[in-house]
Amino acid sequence: MTRIQPGDVVFSYYDTYIKAVGVATSTAASVPKPTAFGRAGSYWSDEGWFVEVQFRELASPIRPREHMAVLEPTLPAKYSPLRSSGEGGQHVYLAEIPPPMAHQLMVLLGQEGQTLIDALEMIARYEIARSFAETDLEYRTDIGTTEKLQLAKARVGQGLFKSRVELVEKCCRITKVERPEHLTASHIKPWRTSSDMERLDGNNGLLLAPHVDHLFDRGLIGFTPVGGIIVSATLAPSILERWSIDPSQNVGTFSREQANYLEYHSDVVLRR
Repeated sequence: MTRIQPGDVVFSYYDTYIKAVGVATSTAASVPKPTAFGRAGSYWSDEGWFVEVQFRELASPIRPREHMAVLEPTLPAKYSPLRSSGEGGQHVYLAEIPPPMAHQLMVLLGQEGQTLIDALEMIARYEIARSFAETDLEYRTDIGTTEKLQLAKARVGQGLFKSRVELVEKCCRITKVERPEHLTASHIKPWRTSSDMERLDGNNGLLLAPHVDHLFDRGLIGFTPVGGIIVSATLAPSILERWSIDPSQNVGTFSREQANYLEYHSDVVLRR
């Protein structure tokens, strides 16, 4: 995990098939074990490695066990992700594979696999460049590339920052939507006034539906530490009505760490 670099290709093996291909968009970062793992991850350590990967599912997945005549000679001698039978190796999670094996897998995946990887590589390059440009990190010399990438993705609500927010918040406080792909990781204390540590602190974030994030980010609503909704006097009441936001609802108590950030949001960001 610690050796992976942005741009590396990842083959996703699940249920005896290679069902997806991906391109890494970050290096590894140490993060707490997601609570969503529940009992399934009880025997894993509390800290693990997080790598962001842009994945796309294959319309025509391949089953390695059906192609071991060509794959077996290319398997690595140590830490192989596949056994000679074609079954997955249970002792490895993310394994480095030799170039001949990668080449053979690409031959088996055919044009679909190559097209997906080409597209993912372009997306990865664009996202990294856009993130750097948006966050003015490109010319900083006090931090390395890994830190720049983590901070850049924190700025656009992706990657390490969002994963850390998901350890603290489970849904949008107002809409109760739980699916993370439909939620934005919104900074409580804005990016522009936060330290590098605060920019990656999961307690400095909320998972919000896009329309709620719009209001919160612009200081049109806020939250009290005990879960009350604060509405800016500058916000037209019709907006809340049309977006089905009940300003009298209680969204649940926040932690002490979150409360410190919410106090800043109320004092500095919220419009009076």
